[in-house]
Amino acid sequence: MNGSTVLKCALVLASLMVASIQAGNILVVPVDGSHWVNMKILIEALHAKGHNITVIRAADSWYITEKSPLYTSITIQSPGLFDQEFMKGYINRLLEIRRDGSTFARLMLEKEMWEKAGEMIVKEKKLVMEIVEDKQLVQTLKDAKYDLCLVDPALISGILIGGFLKLPLVFNVRWTVHGEGHFAIAPSPLSYVPLPMLELPDRMTFFQRVINVVMSLVTELQVKYFLEPDYNALCKQVLGPEANYFEIVQGADLWLFRGDFIFEFPRPTMPNIVYMSGFQCKPSKPLPGDLEDFVQSSGEHGVIIMSLGTLIEQLPRDVADAVAEAFAELPQKVIWRYKGERPSTLGNNTLLVDWMPQNDLLGHPKTRAFVAHGGTNGVQEAIYHGVPLVGFGLIWDQPDNLSKMKVRGAAKMVDIATLDKSSFLQTVKEVLHDPSYRENMQRLSRLHKDVPVKPLDNAVFWIEHVMRHGGAPHLRTESYKMPWYSYHSVDVLLFLLSVVSLIVFITYRVIRYCCCRLCMRRKNTKRE
Repeated sequence: MNGSTVLKCALVLASLMVASIQAGNILVVPVDGSHWVNMKILIEALHAKGHNITVIRAADSWYITEKSPLYTSITIQSPGLFDQEFMKGYINRLLEIRRDGSTFARLMLEKEMWEKAGEMIVKEKKLVMEIVEDKQLVQTLKDAKYDLCLVDPALISGILIGGFLKLPLVFNVRWTVHGEGHFAIAPSPLSYVPLPMLELPDRMTFFQRVINVVMSLVTELQVKYFLEPDYNALCKQVLGPEANYFEIVQGADLWLFRGDFIFEFPRPTMPNIVYMSGFQCKPSKPLPGDLEDFVQSSGEHGVIIMSLGTLIEQLPRDVADAVAEAFAELPQKVIWRYKGERPSTLGNNTLLVDWMPQNDLLGHPKTRAFVAHGGTNGVQEAIYHGVPLVGFGLIWDQPDNLSKMKVRGAAKMVDIATLDKSSFLQTVKEVLHDPSYRENMQRLSRLHKDVPVKPLDNAVFWIEHVMRHGGAPHLRTESYKMPWYSYHSVDVLLFLLSVVSLIVFITYRVIRYCCCRLCMRRKNTKRE
């Protein structure tokens, strides 16, 4: 063996040693459903870097499989929080309420969402307690010596498990139980930071600011009196009498935020928030042969694609018929991901599919528009590929996501409560024929891609940064440990007000004393 070969072998061995040293153990507590799509992409990237991943899942998990080449799973027998029947029934109920369109329906929507949140808290408690009360499982988790816990904080279970094991917490986040992630950690001036779900712009009129402030107070009261008591009770049961849910959330080391300021409105942020908007997006791949043939048959008119996401499989029958009838009048070909009953008005230009390669279709040069429900993943993929949106905005954060795109001139929304063939057809035609929609979306696409590091690579770097340093307290503000009156400097203001008042009072007394003395002298002088 010559010297060159020996050197090469030594370098290979050294690289393997470095890789084994850098490889870490990561515990992942995900949220099922569409949230798992995001988490799985992070897991794939971390696995590719040589890290060992363990995923905690429920036995009846919807999407999270027990066996995977990417991770080792720990299966909990308690029912999951996102079983299919529960979620389908819940979503259908939300769609029914949304179709009503009245103010009363809006209140009913809020009521339904809070009631379901209560049901999910009960399910979460069972899942968490099954884990922490299983001494053998707890010992196994401790013996694994995990470097960090990667959590989706849309639910509390992962946060509590990470806290119970005393692991550095990294959030894969867009929402917490308190609402949009920024509102849990960053200053949020209500004068120009609109509350999520209100579909307000960042440049609000006076009355829009009034609505923003009032609804912020209402939301805070809802959280304080409906969510916090149950969550804090569970925290104290698992972590001890001093535990506070909100402090645990704010104490997380790193927030990997599924957004950026192409997608979000500009607003204050924090050092431990890392933006990874569109980290799931990638260049399109060639389409399957039959699908490519269908797309090419569209000629110069191109294609429209429609999908309502992971959870919404069908629309009310009359709405589906109206959409299909409108599509039938267009010269474009349409690819529609739809699992409901076949619409009676479906035209020859429309292809119904159970699944479609959404990213690859969005990146196809013949794609002219994307009819979508407004989920974060779909909106970010549309931004990445520069395809304008026609949005339904059906439930949860979807209307708010679409309203942001509408403000930027890259989307137009339809209202399911008033939708008919004519209104839907007019909306689609406007997005197709007004070049400003495509131009605005392509401008957003250029901005999104003009970054020094790809979002996924950036996210992986910061996860490894937390692993290397055993946390990231240097990026985390300690403001959450301050009482409210200190955080808002109420005590300082009262002190300064007291000092000023004392100075004014002393000055007043001195002046009064001097004036009185002067008056006495004058009187004495006159008498003499």
